[in-house]
Amino acid sequence: MKWQNLVQSGGEAKIRIQGGEVMVNGCVETRRGRQLVTGDQVTFNGKNYEVNL
Repeated sequence: MKWQNLVQSGGEAKIRIQGGEVMVNGCVETRRGRQLVTGDQVTFNGKNYEVNL
């Protein structure tokens, strides 16, 4: 989430992830250190983002 400047800090990202506010490829993601790969779809605050690493 920090890679798209969707949150201001890692602490905020942690809270939002653990709160179930983030989806990766259509599934709720609660693991803070999950590795994303090119093509992953991240949904946060009703918006979709595609990972392009």
